Amino acid sequence: MATRSPRPSSSNKLTVSVPPPPARVLDLSPASDTACAAYEHYLRLPEIRELWNNKEFAGWKNEGVMKAALHALEFTFRFVSIVLSDPRPYTNSREWTRRLESLTTSQIEVISLFCEEDTGDTPIVNIGESRGVLTREGSSAEVWKLNDGEDATVIVSQISEESLLPRLATWKKSEDVAQKIQYSIECQMMRCPYTLGLGEPNLRGKPSLNYDVVCKPSELHSLSKTPPDQANVNNYENRTLFTTHQILESWIYVAQQLIKRIESEIDSDDFENASSDSYILEQIWKLLTKIEDLHLLMDPDDFLRLKNQLDIKTTSETEPLCFRSKSLIEITKLSKNLRHKVPYILGVEVDPMGGPVVQEAAIKLYRKKHNAVKIHLLQGLQAIEAAVKRFYYSYKQLLVVMMGSLEAKGNLGFTTSDSRDSLTQIFLEPTYFPSLDGAKTFLGDYWSHERRHRYTG
Repeated sequence: MATRSPRPSSSNKLTVSVPPPPARVLDLSPASDTACAAYEHYLRLPEIRELWNNKEFAGWKNEGVMKAALHALEFTFRFVSIVLSDPRPYTNSREWTRRLESLTTSQIEVISLFCEEDTGDTPIVNIGESRGVLTREGSSAEVWKLNDGEDATVIVSQISEESLLPRLATWKKSEDVAQKIQYSIECQMMRCPYTLGLGEPNLRGKPSLNYDVVCKPSELHSLSKTPPDQANVNNYENRTLFTTHQILESWIYVAQQLIKRIESEIDSDDFENASSDSYILEQIWKLLTKIEDLHLLMDPDDFLRLKNQLDIKTTSETEPLCFRSKSLIEITKLSKNLRHKVPYILGVEVDPMGGPVVQEAAIKLYRKKHNAVKIHLLQGLQAIEAAVKRFYYSYKQLLVVMMGSLEAKGNLGFTTSDSRDSLTQIFLEPTYFPSLDGAKTFLGDYWSHERRHRYTG
């Protein structure tokens, strides 16, 4: 049976009206230079960025994303230590532990996605080639046999000497947490050609990433203390706030590098890798939401006291606290600007007269399915949009819970349900992809029209 064309017949003409985008375009801008500089100084971001931007492995494609991702992971290990060392009797240490275990697993999952297709000169330590003979220098490794006899298989697993995770595994208080994380590494890295070398079982005897050379945990943890001018803040919540945002900024940097890669892959017609990376970017936006939600476990009184100690103020609805991160604003804009790649992906040019050329090309692609990779990529781009808007919606609710609705609104003295603040405008903004939206609206109505036509005649 021949497939009916999606073009409606003249006698039963299907009309779909797609509302035009609003004339006013949301222009995101960061907070004041003073507020942004204070934020970066507090987190010691200029010094951390030097580590991120220091390129040492010329042939390693993933160096730009992996360094910052591993730093975020190492910051999380320190966070576990901070939580389990908290002397305050009223903290919810049980839920803190659960959240950090979950966050760590989510981060390892994203890291494994980068490693699965890792090619090139990845800095690894293939200690298994030594047949179990360890050198005197840097010999932090485990050796065991899978069976006995002459044909015994020797497994040698390299372990980082500088990371905090192996140390957490030896501390009675954090032993179970560290072991769960190590088993998560073993499971998540299963499809990868190497493992991380953080004390995971490594049952397949794979080579290990040269973690200490790539991550440089010792250098990283030297930046784990707040600047001297804020070192005397007598508030334990300062450690949790500081570490939360160092993890957040690490993943924001990963997102920046990944968006540049997606743009380059689209420009070079590498739609398959662009699609894969788009879904990783979506996962990173979800990860950012999960990191921000850690604020919900902070003690309300201690947090609000810290907020005043650090002189953190919301001065207006157009300057929410998260806008102090210039990098967050940048990845928001870059994620949105991926929409400009849609005509190129579909192989058409935008009609200067406003004709539905892009929408028609999308309908044709969706119906004929002649290039599934392009469909996957377009779906991935729309998934990114959903994750971005979900992040800002969640952040707005977070501000209200943490500081109260009045403070979250910038101390304006009133609140309204019809707010036009910057956060609300972001998640209520019309779709970034009106042509794809229109194509799906048309196809949805077309199939509904077809169903009615089949039953009536």
